[in-house]
Amino acid sequence: MTAQVGGVGLSTDRYELSMVGAALRSGRAHDHCVFEVFCRHLPLGRRYGVVAGTTRVLEAVESFGFSDEDLAWLVDEGAADDATAAFLRNYRFNGRVEGYPEGEVFFPNSPILRVSGTFAECVVLETVVLSILNHDCAVAAAAARMVTAADGRPLIEMGSRRAHEAAAVSAARAAYLAGFASTSNLAAGRRFGIPTAGTAAHASILLYPDERSAFAAQVAAQGPSATLLVDTYDIGRGIEIAVEVAGPSLGAIRIDSGDLGMMARRAREQLDSLGNTGTRIVLSGDLDEFTIAALAAAPVDAYGVGTAVTMGSGAPTAALVYKLVEVNGRPVAKRSDRKATQGGAKTAYRGYRHSGTATDEVVVVDGEDVEAIRVRHSFDELRRVAVPLWEFGRRTAEGMATLEDARARMVESLRALPWEGLSLSNGDPVLPTIMVPAP
Repeated sequence: MTAQVGGVGLSTDRYELSMVGAALRSGRAHDHCVFEVFCRHLPLGRRYGVVAGTTRVLEAVESFGFSDEDLAWLVDEGAADDATAAFLRNYRFNGRVEGYPEGEVFFPNSPILRVSGTFAECVVLETVVLSILNHDCAVAAAAARMVTAADGRPLIEMGSRRAHEAAAVSAARAAYLAGFASTSNLAAGRRFGIPTAGTAAHASILLYPDERSAFAAQVAAQGPSATLLVDTYDIGRGIEIAVEVAGPSLGAIRIDSGDLGMMARRAREQLDSLGNTGTRIVLSGDLDEFTIAALAAAPVDAYGVGTAVTMGSGAPTAALVYKLVEVNGRPVAKRSDRKATQGGAKTAYRGYRHSGTATDEVVVVDGEDVEAIRVRHSFDELRRVAVPLWEFGRRTAEGMATLEDARARMVESLRALPWEGLSLSNGDPVLPTIMVPAP
């Protein structure tokens, strides 16, 4: 019989428990520490990152713990000694978390999450925090670029079959946060309240002796407003049969292969000539932000996106790290070649013009005079980005923000960026990061 896998507490790396054990033995486990989550650089060519997954991180912090069975296994495995097991048995995070709210954009060295507390209680959260944020931020950034490319046309997330079953659900959430209209994943729909959508696969056509029988079965089950997949054999003939079966109320056709732009134009002409001017055209099939942008002039009503969004469109990680920056009020920093960090607990601000356009990301070591920084750099306004998310052992009001709140913030965040920040071409981060004091 296969042993049952443990809970959230075991979603960590062994070396974290090794550090806790050593710190307990040396008497340093309860030193007050600050850890920060940031990236040294955005994925190649990306002009901004998107914060997603923060709510899932807070849920993980709430449920982070170890059962007696988990602890017994850790001791047997040699991953925890008796003192470490005793510490973990009563684990509850009593520190503080602040960070960028979901739907906010971020840039290199932006401290998108700051975790404060004792060394032992903070360090064990590293892996679960990074595994959630690296995945969800990567998906959301890719999805945001696709939403920009779609320019108001709805996007359906339909990549579950290209991802781990758990990642598929969180990817659907991140894509919806970034502006997708719906998901094909029913678990995500149930858990997060995301609208669900789905048509049919080619198997539903091949099951029947001909397209007419297949379309008739689908229309009988779903009504004439169904979306019919017309490219199994010959697209022109498929459209003709779909209209004959469903009539002028045919909801939509889906095309999943071929030269999508050309096929969409021909389909639109054919549908209109048959009197189905209200029948929509849905395109799918290996779409990403670049192919969506190339289809801007085509008569497309919606897109179905799979692999590219669940895999972060070529950037499957946001390259985030979780680093110790302060111990008992003393700044600490790495000096490793190309992996150096800046010590001291930091807070992020964003500079704006009077017009509301963002100009700079400003990362300030605590204790610096923020108003003096604003004047020195001639910012019309300097706004704090991070908000409190967890304190006194529970989530704050900001930490309870909804997915719809995050969707609205995503729109506002992108609207504040300089226009070139929404370009799909490779380029530098659209906002430069100013570190104060300079490293």
